[in-house]
Amino acid sequence: MKPGKFSVESGPHSRKRYFHRSVTLALLLSVLISLGLFSSSPARGAPISTDASLHSVTTPKHTVTWDRYSLKLDGKRLMVWSGEFHYWRLPSPSLWLDVLEKIKAAGFNTVCIYFNWAYHSPKAGVYDFTGIRDVNQLLDISQQVGLYVIVRPGPYINAETDAGGFPGWLTTQQGRARSSAPDYTAAYMDWLSHIDPILAQHQITHGGNILLYQVENEYTQGVLDHTYMQQLENKVRADGIDVPLDHNDASLKGTWAPGSGPGAVDLYGFDSYPQGFNCSNPSKFSAVPQFEAKARGVSPNTPIFLPEFQGGSLDSWGGVGYDKCRQLTGPQFINVFYKGMLSEGVTMLNSYMTYGGTSWGWLPEPTVYSSYDYGSAIDEARQLTPKYYAVKRIGYMLQAVDPITATDLTPGATVSNSLINVQQRVNPNTQTHFLFLRHTDDTLTSNDSFRLTFTTPDGTYTVPQQSGTTLGLNGRDSKILIANYNFGAQHLVYSTSEVLTQTTIDQRDIAVLYGRNGEDGETVLRYATQPQVKVLSGSVTSTYANGSLRLNYVHGAGLTQVLIHGGTRDLLLLLGNDDVASHIWLNQTSAGPVISYGPYLVRSAEDSQGVLNLRGDTDSTTNLVVFAPRAIASITWNGHLTAFHTNSFGIPAQSTLPGPPAVTLPALTNWKFQAESPESQPGFNDASWVQANAAQLPMDYYGFHYGFVWYRGHFTTTGSETGITIDGETGAHGVYSVWLNGTFLGSFSSGSHTISIPAGTLHPNAAAEVSVLIGNMGHNEDFRSNDTHKAPRGLTTATLQGSTAPISWKIQGDKGGENIVDPVRGQFNTGGLYGERNGWYLPGYNTSSWKAVTLPDRWSASGVPAGIGWYGTTFNLNLPEKTDVPIGLHITDATYNYQALIYINGWLMGRYWNTVGPQTTFSLPAGILNTNGSNTIAIAVWGLDAQSGGLGQVSLTSYGAYAQ
Repeated sequence: MKPGKFSVESGPHSRKRYFHRSVTLALLLSVLISLGLFSSSPARGAPISTDASLHSVTTPKHTVTWDRYSLKLDGKRLMVWSGEFHYWRLPSPSLWLDVLEKIKAAGFNTVCIYFNWAYHSPKAGVYDFTGIRDVNQLLDISQQVGLYVIVRPGPYINAETDAGGFPGWLTTQQGRARSSAPDYTAAYMDWLSHIDPILAQHQITHGGNILLYQVENEYTQGVLDHTYMQQLENKVRADGIDVPLDHNDASLKGTWAPGSGPGAVDLYGFDSYPQGFNCSNPSKFSAVPQFEAKARGVSPNTPIFLPEFQGGSLDSWGGVGYDKCRQLTGPQFINVFYKGMLSEGVTMLNSYMTYGGTSWGWLPEPTVYSSYDYGSAIDEARQLTPKYYAVKRIGYMLQAVDPITATDLTPGATVSNSLINVQQRVNPNTQTHFLFLRHTDDTLTSNDSFRLTFTTPDGTYTVPQQSGTTLGLNGRDSKILIANYNFGAQHLVYSTSEVLTQTTIDQRDIAVLYGRNGEDGETVLRYATQPQVKVLSGSVTSTYANGSLRLNYVHGAGLTQVLIHGGTRDLLLLLGNDDVASHIWLNQTSAGPVISYGPYLVRSAEDSQGVLNLRGDTDSTTNLVVFAPRAIASITWNGHLTAFHTNSFGIPAQSTLPGPPAVTLPALTNWKFQAESPESQPGFNDASWVQANAAQLPMDYYGFHYGFVWYRGHFTTTGSETGITIDGETGAHGVYSVWLNGTFLGSFSSGSHTISIPAGTLHPNAAAEVSVLIGNMGHNEDFRSNDTHKAPRGLTTATLQGSTAPISWKIQGDKGGENIVDPVRGQFNTGGLYGERNGWYLPGYNTSSWKAVTLPDRWSASGVPAGIGWYGTTFNLNLPEKTDVPIGLHITDATYNYQALIYINGWLMGRYWNTVGPQTTFSLPAGILNTNGSNTIAIAVWGLDAQSGGLGQVSLTSYGAYAQ
């Protein structure tokens, strides 16, 4: 461990450990700041393996191969169903396990992760992989959970983050980034030399779980440097990476596809965001992309791979908020478009994002705000949304029904209604049929009925057969029906219900089938002789003829159970509607599979000498039903022995689980206030500031890359000055404020402005001072590989009008610049405000001299001028044990023009701009927030004019509560 840094363990008490260690450092920092004591490749398609295990001598090594259908692990086909997660957007390592378990529970078998170069490197040659940056711990947790990993270390990642993941210090390089320029090459080679050895030891070929390694990111725009791409791949291979290399084409163009020349990768992939990113029209519904023929054409020998498929949408400053984005990409979108991708033969898909998190501190690029909720299946507060369960229903089927990993589009299926479209895919080996149903016009909202005709080796069928019943398809809905499918010892002829999952428990096969509430269901199974059918719950009719058992039922809100005795093994069918299927969970234990029904979430199941230990969450009092092996004698839920009873057939065990206790959050009172911005006043001592070259003023040249930066210019007046022209570059949506000899001249949008000098502000032949506070919004991304991330931030020019007097400039940004003074929180946490440089945001800072105020507070009422002012208070939390209570901070204030930085226990967790918005609630993750003890809030307000300073009502809000 490096001095001043720490590792963070995951476990039941890790949040508290993390918080207390962070506070200890914060107190030390506060003292030091106040005292001023800181110093500043293998053959493509061939097996990829290795004999040397860097990860573990006990875990097995694996080979990764592929063909046109799918990836293969040790020769077995693998559906890669992945969810995107960014550890750097959740600065509480104790919560990484929570999110990864939720991703796994949603039916994903893979997690995809960007590794953010800038997050780990505050200065050229300096790297940090400890604490909130401990990617080794992250990968260990992902393997513990049972997820494969697709790693994406860039060097460029885009991702709506500052400079697209390039470090701030890279912005002043001469050579073009994302090219073979020598200075850029040396820089990214150094990054890879630090990150690759960590990744290499976690490869699945070395006993780890890294399945794929993505080279670069959407490097398909602008001038492409094939030498650069090939050098990247050569470097990665030299660093010991031997899993397949992939790349994500920004659209389906074949860029870097195998065989395309220097820089070609092993596996071609392309990104797709069919709904776009305009959340202001959430009812929009696009057409499902149809691309199989083109994809097969550009890369005929690799699986169809979507490294990024739309899982939500970004939102921008001034946008409509992520609730609208979640509507735009809600359950209907998931149901139609994700199934639509499967109908195109996709067997590798990564959902971007599955958990978005928070772009805390100064992580965002200029156009986006602090929340990166993204409208994801798991929201920013780590809650499961309705679209989570829609994703889960598909993911469960994909993990259970192996034949879907290799299918061909096959004509022959027809429907009786022209409004309905059917696509049939058939596995060439098993002859399993997959019938994809959706409206011919994907945007239709009508509910339509029809019959379906298809032919399998079992015969030709028009379904449903039961008179008086039909197939139904709601507007903006889709179904995958399966026919001629063998599972366990059973043969499914067809079902008009969708398959959720199937397994075998104690020589009894179990299948879970579901459909829309109130719709007819029909399932036909093959039996040589008439079986015995026992309806254990619900209403089901059965008919046997010519070797076929036909079951008819209606999908309802309860769990229907049908036990069929006959053939090699008994079969238990579990039937229900979408909601029933959403709350069925399948887990593997040493005693065999376990099915649980009822809870909000089941995280894991473990057998310990006949005791089944279930872990999960409830959001209310919940009836739990468990289907477990006979070897299970008792069941615990989150460590507590639970009383169960079984029915006369001994099939399910049932119990009632408690919901979360009531939670009351404290009001935020006892606010203190202190104005600052002494830098704006004449005579301020800037002797220790960095001297800036008037010909090269931007902040990055002086090692200040993130957050606010101050400039102070000194000149001698001639008496002829009439104005000053200042070009302050902030990035999109940014502003800057200007003072002359302490007189506030105003706040201005990014760019050049000529500002008149008020009469009496200057005197002839006198020393004068101009102060400029730049609200740096972050560096642009470099999507088109044309160095847009190098667009200057800070002052670029400043000239007097009516005078040629030169201005001598000093600059001050975050304390220490690239030599960061707070290695735990890191370089993105603070900028150059006076209060930041002096530790006002840290727990333990002495605010006894600050003025007591009551919110809402207006500066105009007490004569506080434009500039920066700080509000602070503390509060105690005592949340119930074993209860997850996601908490946010909410600001209510819609009328005044100010910005605010929201610090919680020393962490910059939100940036607020009330007149731009849309964000008014800021997630405070446990670990940053002390859930059982004292917490400190510090809010720095930037009053952009003489009337706007102040702060509205501030309160804590609970997103929900979940018993664990």
